[in-house]
Amino acid sequence: MRDHQLFDAEVETRPVDAQFAIDRDSYRRQIRYLLEHSAFYQEKLAAAGFDSPEKVGELDDIAQLPFTEKDELRTSQAEHPPFGSHIAADPDSLVRVFSTSGTTGTPCYLGLTQRDLDMYATNVARGYSAAGFKRGQRLVVGFNAGPFVAGAVYYGFDKIGCSVIPVGTGNTERMVTAIQKLGATGVSCTPSYGLYLIDWCRDHGIDTRSLGLRNMITAGEPGGGDPFVRSAITDAFGCTVRESMGIGDVSLSVWAEDADENGMHFMARGFVHVELIDPVSGNPVPWEDGAEGELVYTALQREAMPLLRFRSRDHVVVTLRDNPTGRTGPRIRCVGRTDDMLIVRGVNLFPTAVRSVLDSFNGQVSGIFSIRPMTQGVLQTPPLPVVVEVAHGQSTENPVLAKQIKDEIKARLLVTTDVRLVEHGQLPRETYKTKLVDYSEAAA
Repeated sequence: MRDHQLFDAEVETRPVDAQFAIDRDSYRRQIRYLLEHSAFYQEKLAAAGFDSPEKVGELDDIAQLPFTEKDELRTSQAEHPPFGSHIAADPDSLVRVFSTSGTTGTPCYLGLTQRDLDMYATNVARGYSAAGFKRGQRLVVGFNAGPFVAGAVYYGFDKIGCSVIPVGTGNTERMVTAIQKLGATGVSCTPSYGLYLIDWCRDHGIDTRSLGLRNMITAGEPGGGDPFVRSAITDAFGCTVRESMGIGDVSLSVWAEDADENGMHFMARGFVHVELIDPVSGNPVPWEDGAEGELVYTALQREAMPLLRFRSRDHVVVTLRDNPTGRTGPRIRCVGRTDDMLIVRGVNLFPTAVRSVLDSFNGQVSGIFSIRPMTQGVLQTPPLPVVVEVAHGQSTENPVLAKQIKDEIKARLLVTTDVRLVEHGQLPRETYKTKLVDYSEAAA
């Protein structure tokens, strides 16, 4: 087998059944650890009738256990500050403490022991190696080193042996200058930032191809695997674009895409167990080609804040086709978050699906859009207002284009919309994550 940037070849190519056998042992140890060290899980599992490892059972029985929700962790930290009752290690053993953005007013803290941090870094090294990053390569990183957990990506680049140029968000001029003067050939950022960089270079008279980028990996939000986003970045910079996906409470780079470019592989093998469930019923969904569902994670080797059946709210589609790189197991594409979904007259709509429709109009639209519900909440009455930005140099006085987009959304997504075209550059560009649903025009 030809090497395809395999950081942990033995792990990444291990047969699924063999990995599951290893995970069974890890799961037994993790459950014992939880019941001995986590007050949160001692109480939670006992309340559900699982007060001993024997009653919890084996990894094959995991679907009988209760889920863990993000709101439970917030409540845990509010009632037992600063780390919550779900901390299972001595606070003095924490080598890093990251935090969330605190959109509700109070940030949530995520503590990592040295072993936990090494696990995050290993998954990044596996995933970003798969995406084409190599030892000695110079790259700029568009994620902040702190206080947010995305900054842990730097430790993964250290494992690969890359020459890292930290930039973070909010200073595109510094990033472009670093690429030009230092000869960086790789970029790690959100897909929104990749699109923003195209416009920034054009507005500043810089030929995007002159930057000499070879590869970009996107993370932080869905979109890097979307055909529209991918083709826009690839055409502009002449580089490969691959995506990665993690979840702060579990790990960075839990999933990452390799040279086959047919979905993201599970890179957290051995460290995390992943389930697929129906987001409404919570019932398990078999890992089959074409299956859809929500990802649920269980830590297998976590010390500080191990989670059991943690609901991610990430909705994915599965592919099981063989991979010529030698990697085994299912691959996924994230189509959106279940808590971002809108229901329009009984039809489930993930906002990212609109972008997939816009791929049919590449060259006429920029790919930037905004869904503008008229009422608050998940349930919406058609037509659903959608604002679509035209491509650079295109006119908004194009009722034919607006109707074509509306008809294509109806045909593919089964949702009736009211499409309004706006000038290129009118919708905000985000240097981190793009908000696809804007309730600013919605009635209370």
